Amino acid sequence: MSFETVNYAIENGVATVTMNRPDALNALSLQLTLDLAAAIKQATDDNACAVVLTGSGRAFCSGGDLREMKSMWDKEGRIEAFLEEPLAALHKVIMLIRETPIPFVAAVNGVCAGAGTNFALACDIVFAGDDAVFREAFVRIGLSPDCGGTFFLPRAVGEKIAAELFMTGDAVTAERAAQIGMINRVVAADSLQDEAKQFAAKLAAGPTGAIGRIKRMLNASFSNDLRSQLAIEHECQIESGKADDFKEGVAAFFEKRPPNFTGR
Repeated sequence: MSFETVNYAIENGVATVTMNRPDALNALSLQLTLDLAAAIKQATDDNACAVVLTGSGRAFCSGGDLREMKSMWDKEGRIEAFLEEPLAALHKVIMLIRETPIPFVAAVNGVCAGAGTNFALACDIVFAGDDAVFREAFVRIGLSPDCGGTFFLPRAVGEKIAAELFMTGDAVTAERAAQIGMINRVVAADSLQDEAKQFAAKLAAGPTGAIGRIKRMLNASFSNDLRSQLAIEHECQIESGKADDFKEGVAAFFEKRPPNFTGR
């Protein structure tokens, strides 16, 4: 299946979704946002076991499309025009990333700003090329953050560092992002795509049912108290224990061989 502003490919259970507006540094137009949602749903339909999210050209994603925002503002006579349907569509993609029960690996190349940074943070694992630069740029144009940034960033780096990054809009190198826990790892820019896909393939070959439950539990842990979290752990452990992958994992352990997981 083809999309207007997204390149989509799937190989060995790993779907690669590439934002493809390189001339606009992959700024999030309404069309790109809708294509991202459709591509994620396509990955689900294709039974993908992992998704790599990346950008074409010199950027992962430069944030919201200010030119489109200004055009809608001029046409409608009110800035809210852009902050209604397009913003709701962006937030729908964030929820798809978080609620689709397979791992998402962000491969961040070059510029990663505003909503683009928060799209990366919404993924389960974040790889960055050594040329990547992150920026919570909203405050620089007088906006407050969206796309889950105020949810994801403080949980990754702590409240004080998050406040600094949001309130200044200062750039964060890939190296510093790794040091403060914002991302998982930094790799050479020219090997970023290969390393991210290899890591995604490793996850895709694992017990993906259990991995989906891990994702569900991590999502719940942000708001649960201990008793509620123990309850969801109990529920998920029972589900995992009934699955074929658990039987295979135990058999492989006793037979001293690598397990052959199927995701069931």
